[in-house]
Amino acid sequence: MGEMVTYRGDGGTGEGYLAIPATGAASPAVIVIQDWWGLVPHIRSVVDRFAEAGFVALAPDFRHGEPAGKPSEPRRLLNGPQMDETAREIAAAADYLAGRVEVTGKVGCAGFCAGASLALWAANFSDRIVATAAFYPQLPWEGMRTEWTDYAGKEALVHCSEADGTSADPGVQAVRRAIENSGGSCQLHDYPGTAHAFFNEDRPEKFDQRAATSAWARTLELFRAKLG
Repeated sequence: MGEMVTYRGDGGTGEGYLAIPATGAASPAVIVIQDWWGLVPHIRSVVDRFAEAGFVALAPDFRHGEPAGKPSEPRRLLNGPQMDETAREIAAAADYLAGRVEVTGKVGCAGFCAGASLALWAANFSDRIVATAAFYPQLPWEGMRTEWTDYAGKEALVHCSEADGTSADPGVQAVRRAIENSGGSCQLHDYPGTAHAFFNEDRPEKFDQRAATSAWARTLELFRAKLG
């Protein structure tokens, strides 16, 4: 359904996988943030699903075509300077989407694993991003500052797996407090019995159909309420 596009990024050129609703109607937009595996078929399929649900969707390719690195990479990805740099790239992607003729309304951001942490953090860097959905965000959160500055009127949704410690995890609670102290709201949802990556159909040993269906429905509900 989608295609690779090139756009002006943060101080350079960005690339990503873009899908547009088949109806052709002007739509709100969603940025999909990859996990450490990169712009793999699973992430592209999520972009296509958002388009089928009525959103213009874009997954930026932060690896620029390079293969995935080591499994330890998510922890390094959450270092403060790198988080800020990537968040600015996400903000540039939001500007690109807002400038497309197919896009009306506001922009949401959904991410997975380390990308979930970045989706939450990126809203501090863009006034266009008003709603975020984080699927099993990767911990720890040392790279995030305790003061979040731009969540007033925005809303975050965090899908927590049992394997990651559920919403009781101190890092998740710290992010919830930071968002609320900045004037935003944050919903936390636990999915009992789930593993990390429970939404990823390409990992059958982790995938949980019931939890994935529920998390997807909640995400669409948030974006339809906040982005229209």
